[in-house]
Amino acid sequence: MLPEDVRALALMLPEAVAGVHKGNPDFRVGGRIFATLWVEEARTVLRLPPSDQRRLVEAGPDLFSALPGAWGRRGWTSLDLDPCDEASLRDALLTAWRATAPAGLVSAYDPA
Repeated sequence: MLPEDVRALALMLPEAVAGVHKGNPDFRVGGRIFATLWVEEARTVLRLPPSDQRRLVEAGPDLFSALPGAWGRRGWTSLDLDPCDEASLRDALLTAWRATAPAGLVSAYDPA
């Protein structure tokens, strides 16, 4: 996958907007970052619940890795774009969006 794919898929999510965090493109919902794109490194960093982080790292250790230190313990996870397929990227972005978006927006998107 390419950085352009991350941008396109992230901005398809409800109320997602593009921004910049420390010089890197990011994607936000409700004013909070759910993904940051590291273009030169061909990776994106996602805000995931720790349980989802564990699930994704275990299922795809060649794609996903927890960030070092406290950031990783809080669920921030790196996704390597080079070997990533569209389904994995979509799943990861949606998981990060759901973890970050206001509850009312998530429930409107995912009615029970």
